[in-house]
Amino acid sequence: LENLALRQQLTVYKRTVTRPRLRTIDRIFWVGLAKVWAGWRRPLVIVTPDTVLRWQRRRFREHWTKLSGRPTRGLPPVNPEIAALVTRMTAANPLWGAPRIHGELLKLGFHVAERTVSRLIPKRRAPPSQTWRTFLTNNVPDLVSLDFFTVPTARLRVLFVFFVLAHDRRRVLNFNVTEHPSAAWTAQQIVDAFPDDSAPSYLLRDRDSIYGHAFRQRVKGMGISPLRVERGPPD
Repeated sequence: LENLALRQQLTVYKRTVTRPRLRTIDRIFWVGLAKVWAGWRRPLVIVTPDTVLRWQRRRFREHWTKLSGRPTRGLPPVNPEIAALVTRMTAANPLWGAPRIHGELLKLGFHVAERTVSRLIPKRRAPPSQTWRTFLTNNVPDLVSLDFFTVPTARLRVLFVFFVLAHDRRRVLNFNVTEHPSAAWTAQQIVDAFPDDSAPSYLLRDRDSIYGHAFRQRVKGMGISPLRVERGPPD
């Protein structure tokens, strides 16, 4: 009967007060109760369970926001005079590393960690490497390329046409036709194309398996550096 009387009064309260005013202590009570009691949703009347969960998330967020806002000690700032001195030492002595500069600073009475000195040394930029287009432009006289293309015949055979192209004047230096190409046959075409020590410095080719071990060994013996491209015939 006591529970029935309490429920009747709560019903009247909910009917007359559409939105009860809750204090912070009320919210803390329900947030704490939700943590320790699995059945906290059953007696909850004044608000919905989602509201309590929202209070809990907000309290968690406010707690960690407050913690993250605390100032941290961190590393002490570096003396600008030391930073400028490290920069001048590096510029005047390009071969000095962090250990040498650290030792010189200690001699001058500046006590700073070697790791800090390493961080203060200006990073040297490596000279930019030439692009593929620049390489081709600079080495056109010493660059040749080779490739195959196929020709179907009237008797339904397929002939493989091999050619070597000089890039300086777009000249065909050598070509030959075979029905059964191999690495040894292809290597012999290179020998025929460049007799009497006239081999170029660079040879541009694709990654076809026809350029096997026999071909690579012959090209290496002639002092030619192969340049491989991903796909397609040479331009």
